Amino acid sequence: MSYQDLYDSPALASGVKKAAIRLLPFLALMYALAFIDRANVGFAKIAYQADTGIGDAAFALGAGIFFIGYALFEVPSNLILQRVGARVWMARIMVTWGLVSASMMFANSETSFYVIRFLLGVS
Repeated sequence: MSYQDLYDSPALASGVKKAAIRLLPFLALMYALAFIDRANVGFAKIAYQADTGIGDAAFALGAGIFFIGYALFEVPSNLILQRVGARVWMARIMVTWGLVSASMMFANSETSFYVIRFLLGVS
């Protein structure tokens, strides 16, 4: 059996179709939630600045710190994903992401805003 025969097999096509039907809606939902979460900080900017007195530059730095944590911990996260499995690791990501996002309500200074945004990137 050649590679081309294996690639064109009905079993492979059926498996790919099943995987696409089961995984793509879930992945699309996760992507949409991640996008909304990243955009939420911009929507809350005016109210947050009024409450804490944080300036535009400090707010922009805090919003950007998210990506530092994200970039630093994305590779280790994927390595752990291979060890523990996707089901467990994605559940962990969603739970910690929700908890850290909810903890933003306790950010009342520049420092706490920076720390929580970094932790959000890590989660």
